Amino acid sequence: MIKSTLRLFFQFFLLALFILLLIEYKMAIYAILQGSGQLELVWKAQPIDKVLQDTTFPDSLKQKLKLVTEIKQYTIDSLGMAPTKNYSSVFDQKNKSLLVNVSACKPFSFEPKEWTFPFLGTVPYKGFFDKNEAKKEILHLRMQDYDVDVYSPSGWSTLGWFNDPILSNMLKRSEGSLSNLIIHELTHGTLFVKNNVNFNENLANFIGDKGAEQFLLQKFGKYSKQYTAYEQGKSDEKTYDAYILKSTERLDSLYKTMSNNLEYSIKKNKKKRLIQEIVLGVYRLPLFERQKYFNYSKQAFFEGNAFFMTFKRYDSQYDMFEKEFKEKYNSDLKKYLSSLKEKYPSL
Repeated sequence: MIKSTLRLFFQFFLLALFILLLIEYKMAIYAILQGSGQLELVWKAQPIDKVLQDTTFPDSLKQKLKLVTEIKQYTIDSLGMAPTKNYSSVFDQKNKSLLVNVSACKPFSFEPKEWTFPFLGTVPYKGFFDKNEAKKEILHLRMQDYDVDVYSPSGWSTLGWFNDPILSNMLKRSEGSLSNLIIHELTHGTLFVKNNVNFNENLANFIGDKGAEQFLLQKFGKYSKQYTAYEQGKSDEKTYDAYILKSTERLDSLYKTMSNNLEYSIKKNKKKRLIQEIVLGVYRLPLFERQKYFNYSKQAFFEGNAFFMTFKRYDSQYDMFEKEFKEKYNSDLKKYLSSLKEKYPSL
């Protein structure tokens, strides 16, 4: 009897071990693919000084490279971020997208699909350097009836695991957009809370925006074309973000009225009609670049809830951060970021 029990226990142990190894194997393969992709960027990146001496590299982009160096120094002097080797080299992506980010959401609720990784914890998106692997993940998610959002990020932070290079397409951005992007990603390297991506992305968006605004004022002045263009773009973005976040609440309210017994096709049609109404409503917004935002909004037709979930992840806490920033820290970004670093444990 004892031998039989031990044998059964041992069999269950082996089965559990096999399942664990299978899960870890898949994770290991994913990690190897991602690590090799990132290593290729680091390996092939050229130091900024070398690129600046390259006579074939456009002078206009050389000015942007110098600007990145100034932005980095600004984050140290004015925001209290630690010096880093990030963005001290350049990778020529030859106008090709490098990374594909995949995120997903339930079709009739704003419940994101989440993945768990060592060290990082739970995150609501997954990146792929291998586009075929991304396609497999997208197909798998859609077969599980998830709404899926797919995009190629302009930049990302490896949180200190690698020396992140400047990607050549970054240099095509305006001064304001480039400043925002660099400060956003450096914020991740300064403060990244495990299992709280919504906080991390909303904070990086806030610090990136306020940091870029202050940098442009310091570098170019209040009446410069660089600062004026950035503020005009912010006006559009703020109006649009508020509209989409309000629309997300409308969708959420609709889903809560749907009973479990309601036919799937009816649910789908109700959702489709409301999304059409939301997208068409963009044309009534007071935007400088209305057509651009309308065209962008059409992604909601095939991305569904995943499109709207992105705004919750990146923009839903901006007003909260701004209120605290102004009222408690007298609009001192360096003090505010320092306080947040003390308050939240970071990776």
